[in-house]
Amino acid sequence: MVTWNTLWLFALPALICWTVAALLSLRGGKKGLVYMLTVCGLLIFGSYIAMMWISLERPPMRTMGETRLWYSFFLPLVGLITYSRWQYRWILSFSTLLSAVFLCINILKPEIHSKEMMPALQSPWFAPHVIIYMFAYATTGVATLMALWQLFRKQDQLAAIDNLTRVGLSFITIGMLFGALWAKEAWGTYWSWDPKETWAAATWLCYLIYVHLRKSRPAAVTPALLWQVICFLCLQMCWWGINYLPSAQGISVHTYGS
Repeated sequence: MVTWNTLWLFALPALICWTVAALLSLRGGKKGLVYMLTVCGLLIFGSYIAMMWISLERPPMRTMGETRLWYSFFLPLVGLITYSRWQYRWILSFSTLLSAVFLCINILKPEIHSKEMMPALQSPWFAPHVIIYMFAYATTGVATLMALWQLFRKQDQLAAIDNLTRVGLSFITIGMLFGALWAKEAWGTYWSWDPKETWAAATWLCYLIYVHLRKSRPAAVTPALLWQVICFLCLQMCWWGINYLPSAQGISVHTYGS
């Protein structure tokens, strides 16, 4: 049976695979080996998530620690997709580094909770809602890394960033729709302007503004890159920042840790 204490047994070999793949990509190594090592790491870490799901007898999505597992998994996946599609050699290094940070947080500060899930989380909409959002977060996270890189390098090649943002926005939209269906089943209403929902709407609007900015003002490169960073900061507020807002204390229906 897997537990938080056995996370490192899966995280370490997965990170080794991802790190070696990242180094090979930086040095222009064989792409086939880069793909194989990255996928191998994904399979190793994915098996931990699957076994954790079985062990908990529920989707491992209830706490921040559990959602960080999915984020750590999706970052290298999106990094591999970006590397394969646009040949950015450095992207696997950044996605692996970020994944390692989240894994270290989980290893050093595990969040252990009972197997039981509150009635609101027993909806069939809960798992796809969270998984879709985590993939969207990883996609937009990679887009933000690329935006910061472009700002640093003073380049104006935004095609990959634009495509990743559109994909991320699409998944955010689907995630919100699934969340609305979940809310209707759990609380009787599609939308209640809970702090989490409010920031989710703000995040969706920010990324929509980015898409419109790129469409209407394609030459405004630096403002678009800076706005991309602002969008991601808004997303972080939606993901975990609201836990520290006074307005969310004791009233948010999205608090499941207690």
